This record gives sequence, C-alpha cells and structure tokens, in this order.
Amino acid sequence: MNIDLAGKVAIVTGAGRGIGREIALTLAQEGVITVITDINEALLTDMGKEFTAKGLKGSQYVCDVRDATQIQQVIDQIVERYGHIDILVNNAGVASGAPIDVLAEEIWDLNLDINLKGTFLMCKAVAPVMKKQQSGRIMNAASFAAIVPSYGSAAYASSKAGVEQFTRVLAGELGPWNIAVNCYAPGMIPTDMNHFADLQEPQQQRLLDTLTFRHWGKKDDVAHLICFLASDYAGYITGTMIDISGGKLATQIPRVAYEKAASEGAYEF
Repeated sequence: MNIDLAGKVAIVTGAGRGIGREIALTLAQEGVITVITDINEALLTDMGKEFTAKGLKGSQYVCDVRDATQIQQVIDQIVERYGHIDILVNNAGVASGAPIDVLAEEIWDLNLDINLKGTFLMCKAVAPVMKKQQSGRIMNAASFAAIVPSYGSAAYASSKAGVEQFTRVLAGELGPWNIAVNCYAPGMIPTDMNHFADLQEPQQQRLLDTLTFRHWGKKDDVAHLICFLASDYAGYITGTMIDISGGKLATQIPRVAYEKAASEGAYEF
C-alpha cells in the first residue's frame, strides 16, 4: 500500500522548526507542493534553502496566525499561484504556562490566541477554497494535555481542549463538501519547546514511566500520521482526535509491565 500525495498543495503553519518542520519536509518528500508559514523569517529562509537543495516543491510565507488580514493575503497568494489548497496542517503553537494563581493574563491570552484562535482563523480562511473544490483535509494540532492536563498547564490545556471541540464542530460543518477535519494529540516528543530530552535522567525516567512504549516519540511519527490522514486511505475518518502518545497512561501504571518483562529477562532498565 503506497500513499500517493503527488501534486497536492499543503499549508503547514509554524513549520520553521520542530514537529512542523518535520511535517513540512515529509509532505514535500511525498511529492506535495508544501507551503510553509511561520512568524520567523530567518527560519523560513533556512527552510527555503533546504527545499531548493533537496529539489522539493513549495514556498514560504511570513504569517502570524493571530492576524486574519495577513492570513487572507497569504491564502489569496497561494490560490493565485497554485490554484487549489488540498491540505491544511495547523501546527503553530505555544506551550507557556504557570500555576493558576500566578498565571499572567498575557500568557493565557498568548496560548488561546495562537493555539485556538490561530487554528480558527486559518480554517476560516481555507474553508471557502476547499468548499469550492469540494474536497480537502484539515489536521489540527491538539495535545495529550487536552486529554489529561499537567500541573501548570491551564492555559495550554484549555487551548488544546478547545482545538479538539472546534475540530469536531468544523468536521460536521464541512462534511457535505467532502472535507475531512481531524486533530492529533502528540505525547512526549522532544522538541525545542518542551526540552524533554534535556531533563536530568531521574526526571526523564519518571516521564517515561507513563508510556506504554517506554521511549520518546519522534517527530516523524507525527509526520507519518499527517501523511496518512491527508491520503485517500483516511477518507472515512473525520471529526476525531488521534492519540499519538505511545500509549501514555493507556493503563494506570505502564511501568508495571516493564518491571514484569525485566523479571523475565525480556527488558532491562
């Protein structure tokens, strides 16, 4: 079974680094004309150089997902240049936070504005294009925090829970036009934003103890999911959130299985 996305046009927001960068590169390597947006022009320039060096198709636009006017200008340019938009990946996000009693209003607003409002504004701008062509795939970045939040994550978790419910509503609204809308919930994938891999060893082990697959996820795990959801093979999947967390908290104490396996000589801590 081969996923064929050749000739599709995709937009990936916040794709200058991290998981977004991996998603953009993976889509492009699958033959997708991949449009990258980010607020950091230097990162976009670097991505442009990498696309050119690898012979990948696409373009880059500076765009703040909080700015509806700027978004619409970028969408208009993409449609004028390529004629259609088949895939939208709302990856742009922030994860700053603090305990509620000391949580700054500015941090709350930043999470809601980028993670939730930014997703809304991008979808609002792209929906008319996809409705006109009677097809499309939209994937929104939620988070495992939308399922089980962690200490100090009120702003982030609230924004990502909002993304999940927004996704369900949008899927219902766009279904008549053959547009699938889903969201995905990455778990522990080390990035420059979360610094999981930079933690002290005891802290890393404590986090790994919560995973059914007791190792860090990889950026390409998410990128491969995006390729699947963008393909015809996922044509009957819409309005749902896919957990891509390595089975984080699938059972109450995942470490127990590894302790049992270690006692049988099948695993070594």
